[in-house]
Amino acid sequence: MSKLTLVATPIGNLADISYRAVQVLKDASVILAEDTRTSGRLMQEYEIPTQMRAFHAHNEHKLLDRTVSEIASGVEMALISDAGTPGISDPGFLLARACIEAGVPVESLPGATAFVPALVMSGMALDRFVYEGFLPHKKGRQTRIKAIAETTCTVVLYESPHRVIKLVDQLTEFCGEERRISTSREITKLHEETFRGTLAEAKVHFTEKAPRGEFVVVVEGVNAAQKSKR
Repeated sequence: MSKLTLVATPIGNLADISYRAVQVLKDASVILAEDTRTSGRLMQEYEIPTQMRAFHAHNEHKLLDRTVSEIASGVEMALISDAGTPGISDPGFLLARACIEAGVPVESLPGATAFVPALVMSGMALDRFVYEGFLPHKKGRQTRIKAIAETTCTVVLYESPHRVIKLVDQLTEFCGEERRISTSREITKLHEETFRGTLAEAKVHFTEKAPRGEFVVVVEGVNAAQKSKR
């Protein structure tokens, strides 16, 4: 029986891919890609001739059973997202679960995911952290932010550039102006930037400099915030 291999791809710099990942992509019969046009650049860079097939949030339910059946029948498949590790705020979870339930082997190669370097660069406690990913745009958003304000460990979020100022305002409402955050954007790319400071300072920063690119936001835990005031 063949297997499904989850392959992490670079989040920006194309050099951030392992030799093993390139070889797995070359050896696969089919590469399931979130966007074949986006992934085409990576395939061209590393001369990977493997056939790609679109597999994304809008068609994964429709293709799920057929894809699992193909792998079970002997078709070696690799799953990639546009950037980073499949399943981390990207398609991948449903297929991995379906394969496991069907007894099809699933393997995951280690590799890039945006929140790890952002977390490490934040300067905040790393012994315990919560990954929240993208918050809801409307329903449930305030409830989640209230919970984040009371969380004792470091919290990691993803946010789009047009919502990051709103996020800072909402965090300030429930966490207070002195809670520390770190925001990272364009990680591994030419214009990589990390801001570290209080929520009040973040408000000034983003007012003076319009947000660009996708953000990883790291929020200080409430216990750490209280200790820093002593």
